[in-house]
Amino acid sequence: MSRVDFEQAPEAPLVEDVRAGGQLCSERGLVVSDRHIGGGRGAAAFDELGNAKYNWRKAISSGDRALMNASKEISQIADRLALPKTVVDRANNLFKMIHDGKKLKSRSTDAISSACLCIASRQEGVPRTFKEVSAVSQTSKKEIGRVFKLIQAHSISPWRLLNGDVMSRFCSHLGLPNSVMKAAAAIAKTAEELGIVTGRSPLSVAAAAIYMASQASKCKRSQKDIADVAGVVVVTVRQVYRLMYPRAVKLFPKDFVFFTPIDKLPVY
Repeated sequence: MSRVDFEQAPEAPLVEDVRAGGQLCSERGLVVSDRHIGGGRGAAAFDELGNAKYNWRKAISSGDRALMNASKEISQIADRLALPKTVVDRANNLFKMIHDGKKLKSRSTDAISSACLCIASRQEGVPRTFKEVSAVSQTSKKEIGRVFKLIQAHSISPWRLLNGDVMSRFCSHLGLPNSVMKAAAAIAKTAEELGIVTGRSPLSVAAAAIYMASQASKCKRSQKDIADVAGVVVVTVRQVYRLMYPRAVKLFPKDFVFFTPIDKLPVY
């Protein structure tokens, strides 16, 4: 580009051109000034076309970055364990709930992610043990167990997670009708409200509630079958059921149609 003296277009406004390294006459498009634009830190604020750059990395908040990192970690672990997307989605939802509630701030993102995945896998009927998750993650089995218990101790929405959708999925895996699913959901909810199952895992409560509802219906299911689907041990289902049994009359919804009356239900 040739250079001319500014006197050739004295009235024309000038524009700065980073690429040309000076000022251009807006009418003639000629460089009229050798003044160097930018340099140092200022030059980094523009791209080669003179457009302002924006540091997107800085624009992402620390909170959003934590969620992104957790989501990546959860997806990687799930892939290694061949877990379905439903487990990943549920684990991400639980992690966000914990993060938004500012719980477990002293624990690492990796540990919380691993524990969330353990919980989600159980709720989706494809349970993975602490040992299995630890083997493909950056967190020890012991730490995953600690965080798992902390999530339960802080009551970080285990009951909110154990909603009709989860109960419906368990019952679907067991081939139980909608009437049994609704009764089980009502039993679990009432047992929690009455303080019968305080301190018990929501998954164990769900399993015991399904067992109670199924035993009162035509479609009976064993504790073992239910425990396998819920990802808990049979002994735990039995223990929670024994807590519920004395209050069974209050736990069943009023519109439930009994095939087996309450006084004929298993004691344990």
